[in-house]
Amino acid sequence: MLNSIGLPNKGLDGYLREDLPRLAELPVPLITNVMGSSAEEIGGLVEAVGEREAVAAVELNVSCPNVKTGLDIGAVPAELERVVRAVRPRTAKPMIVKLTPNTADVAACARAAEAGGADAVSLINTLRGMALDPAGDRPWLGGRTGGLSGPAIRSVALAQVSSVASAISLPIIGMGGVATGKHALDLLRAGATLVAVGTESFRDPAAGARVARELSALQNPCKNAQHRQPA
Repeated sequence: MLNSIGLPNKGLDGYLREDLPRLAELPVPLITNVMGSSAEEIGGLVEAVGEREAVAAVELNVSCPNVKTGLDIGAVPAELERVVRAVRPRTAKPMIVKLTPNTADVAACARAAEAGGADAVSLINTLRGMALDPAGDRPWLGGRTGGLSGPAIRSVALAQVSSVASAISLPIIGMGGVATGKHALDLLRAGATLVAVGTESFRDPAAGARVARELSALQNPCKNAQHRQPA
């Protein structure tokens, strides 16, 4: 899937007033993802959502424009460490840094996040891609380029998770093209601590639960075989 929808949402006030109360009703820990164009903006968002009891952890989306360098904050290790270090004191909640794959050295960025005070990292985010209008030669997406996700990026996810796992000691949330329990198991074997399901949920809204069942069956084959035996 290639998209350029950005990050549509109701803004901080709308999220806290309308979305958070409904999300808090779900019987699962809630991780809120925040994104801003500067350390101060990100810090304000982190502080506001971190104050809410319903929020179990905060995830920083650092794949955002940086007016000083013209690059993603998350693509420059020194800049990433500066931002994470500045934001860290703004909440006592666990803080996850979502790394960008659009960088020359994702392991260096992971080390920067760890040095800045992150409690965990998640990867990979979408890869930058482009498509041309079938009827012409102009970019098909409104933003010219967009984020590529789904099965096409699975091998990149495995490589980057493996690289990061050998570089840091933090927990890693692995993602990228996960559509089956076997895909999830591959990421765990590559070094992930947890696995997330994204694009597959567009095709199958119940994909997360299905992948979890398939993963459990692969990790506990004997136990599942016993459950299938007739009484």
